[in-house]
Amino acid sequence: MSSGGEGGRFGGSGEPRHGTIVDRRPSGGGASGSLGSYTVRDDADERYYSFDYRQIVTEGFRTIRTGEHVRFHISAVSPGRAEFVIRLDQPDPAEYYK
Repeated sequence: MSSGGEGGRFGGSGEPRHGTIVDRRPSGGGASGSLGSYTVRDDADERYYSFDYRQIVTEGFRTIRTGEHVRFHISAVSPGRAEFVIRLDQPDPAEYYK
């Protein structure tokens, strides 16, 4: 991805950021429709951003563990929110088949 306006293509602002998941709140589920929420600390400026499982970019079950490293964009609409969150510490699938 080039620098400049590319971040807008994804709805976020600027270049991708890197961070560490520091908190995870389980989903409330039920009729209220509460979602599980996560907090990521930006590695560069140590700011905190929140997001829910819908912002995790993956196939299958969307979850992240506390301590995992991620890449994300800062939401242009809600600057305290992360979006397009990608896990960087994904296990090697071959390990499950040994």
